Amino acid sequence: MALTERTVDVSRFGVTARILHWAMAGSIVAMIGLGAAMVGYLGPYSRLLTWHKTIGLIILLLAIVRLGYRLRHRPPPHIETMGRPERLVATGSEILMYALFLAQPLFGWALVSASGIPIEVLAGVRVPAIAPTDPRLYATLRTLHSVLAYLLLFALIAHICAVTFHALVLRDKLLRRMTFATSQR
Repeated sequence: MALTERTVDVSRFGVTARILHWAMAGSIVAMIGLGAAMVGYLGPYSRLLTWHKTIGLIILLLAIVRLGYRLRHRPPPHIETMGRPERLVATGSEILMYALFLAQPLFGWALVSASGIPIEVLAGVRVPAIAPTDPRLYATLRTLHSVLAYLLLFALIAHICAVTFHALVLRDKLLRRMTFATSQR
């Protein structure tokens, strides 16, 4: 094979899909850490909140790009070790996670908007409000944002457990579809 030729492994996600996946994974893990820190933090809460809003908007942007990419590029077929029920659960959980990737930052943005406090992210960039200032709306959105955070955490843990089961128990190379590893082991 010539050096300029490349073989495409149709059992793996494309490079763009993998980059988006891991960028979102890192951002979401950072956001979970920030959210947990914000619950009981006694220090400069405003700094944590600025980071939280900034990363939330990054997640929203990544989710929109990722969804657009996914709608234009078919994922690889499911691996043979996954039966029909498992494929249905995997597809359903994927749809749930995409919905949460979009809904969670949008509801967070709306709740900050409803608080009436100007929305400022890192570097002093101001973001326009997407909801009217309203204390009742703020309270409702804050509760919803928290519920969605726990739902996203649950979905993420289930996703990690399923992938870990495939990697360590079934050893069926499911994880390889989304990594950058080049070995065939």
